[in-house]
Amino acid sequence: MMMTHDRTQSTAPRRALDIVIRLVFYSSLFFVLALGAVRAGQSSGAEARSTTGATAQKQETPGIAKKTEAAQTGPADKSPTSPPNPEASRIVREGIAVEFSIDPVGSEQEKSAALLEEEEAIVRFKIVDTTSGAPLTNLRPSAWMDLRGKDQLTGPKECREKIKSFLQASLNSRPDLDLNSYYILALNQEANITVIDPLLSFGSSKLLTMVFLKSPGEDWVLSRDRRRLFVSMPLANQVAVVDAATWKVVANMDVGDRPTRLALQPDEKYLWVGTDAASEAGDGSGVTIIDSAELKVVSRLPTGAGHHEIAFTADNRYAFVTNQRAGTLSIVDVPKLAKIKDLQTGPAPVSLAFSPLSQAVYVVDEAEGAVTVIDRQRHEISARLKTKPGLKAIRLTPDGRWGFVTNGKENVVHIFDLSTNRLLQTLSVGQEPDQISFTNNYAYIRSLGSEHVSMIELRGLGKEGTTPVSDFPGGQIAPGQSSSRAVANTIVPAPEGNAVLVANPADKMIYYYAEGMAAPMGSFQNYRRDPRAVLVVDRSLRETMPGVYATTARMANSGTYDVAFLLDSPRIVHCFEASVKANPALKQRQQPVALRIEPLLEERTFRVGETMRLRFKVTHTETRQPSTGLKDVGVLTFLAPGVWQQRQWAMPVGEGIYEVSFAAPQSGVYYVFWECPSLKVRYNQLPPLILQATNEAPTAKTAKKGDGNQ
Repeated sequence: MMMTHDRTQSTAPRRALDIVIRLVFYSSLFFVLALGAVRAGQSSGAEARSTTGATAQKQETPGIAKKTEAAQTGPADKSPTSPPNPEASRIVREGIAVEFSIDPVGSEQEKSAALLEEEEAIVRFKIVDTTSGAPLTNLRPSAWMDLRGKDQLTGPKECREKIKSFLQASLNSRPDLDLNSYYILALNQEANITVIDPLLSFGSSKLLTMVFLKSPGEDWVLSRDRRRLFVSMPLANQVAVVDAATWKVVANMDVGDRPTRLALQPDEKYLWVGTDAASEAGDGSGVTIIDSAELKVVSRLPTGAGHHEIAFTADNRYAFVTNQRAGTLSIVDVPKLAKIKDLQTGPAPVSLAFSPLSQAVYVVDEAEGAVTVIDRQRHEISARLKTKPGLKAIRLTPDGRWGFVTNGKENVVHIFDLSTNRLLQTLSVGQEPDQISFTNNYAYIRSLGSEHVSMIELRGLGKEGTTPVSDFPGGQIAPGQSSSRAVANTIVPAPEGNAVLVANPADKMIYYYAEGMAAPMGSFQNYRRDPRAVLVVDRSLRETMPGVYATTARMANSGTYDVAFLLDSPRIVHCFEASVKANPALKQRQQPVALRIEPLLEERTFRVGETMRLRFKVTHTETRQPSTGLKDVGVLTFLAPGVWQQRQWAMPVGEGIYEVSFAAPQSGVYYVFWECPSLKVRYNQLPPLILQATNEAPTAKTAKKGDGNQ
């Protein structure tokens, strides 16, 4: 049945998603409060069954599993699939055993290696039924790591209070490591990437930070262990390497003329970069191959003129590279890093995909309107599916059963059967369809000429009759009205699995749509920047094998941590203990930063031209007591990307609270940094505060905070 929508629905309340998220948090919060009513005898009995075998060399950093994922690991994948260490800490509650362990990344050869600050560790939680020994699957555990104060102990009551505060998701109650988080990234028309934390309450802002690039990005790819993000920058002739834990660019690699498309082969040994050389002759046009672990260029292969799309066989044996202006497909022997053949596939190959089901690669030609099928073994053309000129993109369904191809001229999507290489049906969609994305249930079609996103239910494919097409408003303006376009995806699945995020550069917004709804549930601002693409970085626990939930996290600082663990069903709450040693390799780090800064405001949005009074509390890191009497607390405020700045000394208010005032000269995102020369604290040692100035009138809450009367 066709879904029809009134276009006025595109103006659905933009904070609906925030409301839903908060309801989830509050329901969890009520659960924690209910735990406080559990009889002390039950609590103590459970505690008596707790065993703590963790030493200073064993610690943990768990997170929330928003969806169960089958482990898909290759030689380069450092996500864990082996069972937890038998010496790990273990608790037993109501017939359920929770066992956790943590090991430094790459510590398989050094089982005694200690966990060190600023290094990554693999966290595993194993949850089983104590009676049958059967693993408990499809759970959603949550966890946080919080550094303890000196001589501080955490009992059951303190543990519940910690979890209660963490569930409030505000800046003033953040743990040192939140292992339930995911982040939304926007690849912008400017030379930067917006990082949005959808679960954190910044008042009306969700902006966590920004990643600054040397030039605008065109495509990106995230490593499977979620540690590195690679971004192509055509104008700089480089690929940026971003540390996804710190959101810092750690390398800019020279890769050739106009790098555009990026692709990690299945085992992630090599990163392949399509270099679309601008010269008519196509000199230098081909692929640059990078060792993804060592970040070194290992080969440069000229393949032919034009834009390049890249695909691989599942066993990493062959790579396939299209050459748009040359009208060819290059076949590369991956182990030898050598081109072995060029095939003529049509005058303008623009997209391709490899199917493990049919063991064939499918090449789409825009000019001829044909899909050419090449046999994986013989490297010869085995079939050709003829349609009409105007084909744009090809994508295969997650189960590998069906292929989808868009036609931007005919405003249709073609669906074909990968087992028979025959066209199944042709469906009308929006004007100028150009991108395809999938969840497990639906195909999503982005159309440049329409603000509506088309949806095709996958379970109806192959049945008699025409598959219905539904749609929802993916913004208020057709994305084609913006000049901000990239080859990266503008529609991606959300971590929940039955929802998507849609980036609309014309609206400068990112929309959240849940399947079954008539319109997006909410949206995220991109702070006056055009989102050319969107990506999700999910740092929560994933089920890597039955009953084992694992993630990778970087240890922020040395010390003793409370690891707060929460399982909603069956209901278990507990705080483990973990220790992180100082890292001797950090030569420049003589001692911990002497101060901690806590901003004393809830709203991060204020009005241009109006005085913003910013109060913050300064505490001593070791004693956690207020630091009073400081006369050199410096505050640096600047408008990103650095076009305006102001430096001033903060005035003491009392009880460790200090204050500065400033007025934003224009709308935009402002960063606030702190220093204290007398205590050797520099601007780059403390995390910045991020504010947003707008031309809109502030809410009553914002105005009250801003006038300094509180």
